[in-house]
Amino acid sequence: MTTGGDRAAGRGVRGDLFDPDCPTRQLLDRIGTKWTSMAVKTLADAAPDEVRFAELRRRMPGVSQKMLSVTLRSLTSDGLVSRRVEPTVPPRVFYRLTGLGLSLEAVLAGLRTWAEEHMAEIERANEANGQEAGGG
Repeated sequence: MTTGGDRAAGRGVRGDLFDPDCPTRQLLDRIGTKWTSMAVKTLADAAPDEVRFAELRRRMPGVSQKMLSVTLRSLTSDGLVSRRVEPTVPPRVFYRLTGLGLSLEAVLAGLRTWAEEHMAEIERANEANGQEAGGG
């Protein structure tokens, strides 16, 4: 018997978010972070050009060198970002979105737009619920 996770591991087979063994869950964890969204947006804005690591970090306020490195490593591993290293001292490392990464940017752009348009409403709901929880 195969599970959705087994099927999703095969090429060209759609995953199943509701199957606890499906790798779709781990993928959503990776692409659903603020740093992933910011990195993909920054690289999409530069597309088709490459962006150096240091420039990416400058364009992503608040990201640490380690977190950016981890994020880019994950995106590269998933085939969303390509990485090129120039053998200089120190090495110059460049990143760009792949076609798959560009397709993710379209989806993340919609999510970012929704979040930005509804943030005030969400904050009001959090404040109201915090007040109710504290008063009861």
